[in-house]
Amino acid sequence: MIWVLSVALGIAGCYAPVSPPQIIAQPQPPSVIPKATHHIVGKSVQNRPIMFAVVGQGLDTTFILSTIHGNESAGTPLVQRLAEYLQQHADLLQGRKVVLLPVVNPDGMAHNSRYNANGVDLNRNFAAANRRNSAQHGYSPLSEPEAAAIASLIRQYSPDRIVSIHQPSACIDYDGPAWALANHMAQHCDLPVRKLGAQSGSLGSYAGLTLNIPIITLELPGNTDSLNDDSLWQRYGPALVAAVIYPNRPK
Repeated sequence: MIWVLSVALGIAGCYAPVSPPQIIAQPQPPSVIPKATHHIVGKSVQNRPIMFAVVGQGLDTTFILSTIHGNESAGTPLVQRLAEYLQQHADLLQGRKVVLLPVVNPDGMAHNSRYNANGVDLNRNFAAANRRNSAQHGYSPLSEPEAAAIASLIRQYSPDRIVSIHQPSACIDYDGPAWALANHMAQHCDLPVRKLGAQSGSLGSYAGLTLNIPIITLELPGNTDSLNDDSLWQRYGPALVAAVIYPNRPK
């Protein structure tokens, strides 16, 4: 897959059902598979491309991102698999658009570091009311190109909901008006809903509290790094699909 190859080159408590319900969708014939469009929204401190894809052309928009912390990379294959799944199940995209950013922090991912190449925690670099300027958070909001790329995509696509994938707290956290969405997603995986609280200058604080966009922090367990891509998708893919089609299918 060209997108996966490009990323690789750039890098050089509430519901816990035993068997999460599956979202049924029939694969589409090749002639009607919607094509994802791939773009570069910016470059990292060390000049790696920050790539994203858009699938669908509808008005209802979901923004899903992962690996804002470079050592929490289990979400990247999930986002890539979601892009493939949505292209194969075009009926889910009726009236919808999905923006997918699989690697926010390519420098951190390359070095297995939480921080970007400037030593900044990107998830504390947003223009939220509760942010604090510091060396570790950045001396000004959006001082880091990776955080600025996220803010740019939010401005460009005005998402109706955001899902940011992290590790290792094993829960579904939320900020802003996202309680119902969090509980909906929890019905499709084995993670409980748990309110962790808005962190200083975090994406959750910025999107959820400052912009009033429902935002989920999908905290995968720490041991998800040991799972292969198929196992990851079986466990957590349905929750991502549930977020995309929430609250129901547009007419």
